[in-house]
Amino acid sequence: MSLVECRALTKRYSKALALNQVNLDLEPGKIIGLLGPNGSGKTTFIKLCAGLLTPTAGEIKIKGMDVGPETKAVVAYLPERTYLSRWAKVKEIVSFFGEMYDNFQEDVAYQMLSDLGINPDDKLKTMSKGTKEKVQLILVMSRKADLYLLDEPMGGVDPAARDYILNTIITNYNPEGSILISTHLISDVENILDDVIMIKQGNVVCHDSVDNIRMTYDKSLDQVFREVFRC
Repeated sequence: MSLVECRALTKRYSKALALNQVNLDLEPGKIIGLLGPNGSGKTTFIKLCAGLLTPTAGEIKIKGMDVGPETKAVVAYLPERTYLSRWAKVKEIVSFFGEMYDNFQEDVAYQMLSDLGINPDDKLKTMSKGTKEKVQLILVMSRKADLYLLDEPMGGVDPAARDYILNTIITNYNPEGSILISTHLISDVENILDDVIMIKQGNVVCHDSVDNIRMTYDKSLDQVFREVFRC
């Protein structure tokens, strides 16, 4: 059984078409890049998987289930923007996640916080944008989920911290699950990706393994992306 199944998945915002008749099967045990320019439908697709949006037409299933309360229990979602209360202490948020999710591992969260030198007693309002995003990522990756949805997880992180962020992602996710990661930093993530989905104007223009793409074009994934989207 596929981890994620999409059949003719379509999403409209008023008259604007965000996703057009998308058909996808995503397997477990993969790190999958979701690539495309701004406005291509990446965030819409992630929010549909997370249950934050409902399809206009078609269907999406996770582990054979319609997206809903049951799937939210096995999906860990990292939005592009910080959503945590700026007045809360990190340890309070960790405790909240521990109560909210049965699959949240507090010991893992505290270890990652220690590795990054983040004080659990600090309030988010005292932190930089990049540090807040690190805290959010730690919270998501501390869950033993079946599907991790990461929307631009390194958008506000300085280059020096990116290697640690990527290592955090690949060493802490449930190996029986999959990661779907949306990013513009293709050269940074290329080496950790198994598969790639490229979206253009709401249409999937490529869904293949990174190895097949490199062999077919004899170029790096970043070079292929730039050619497809003329970046």
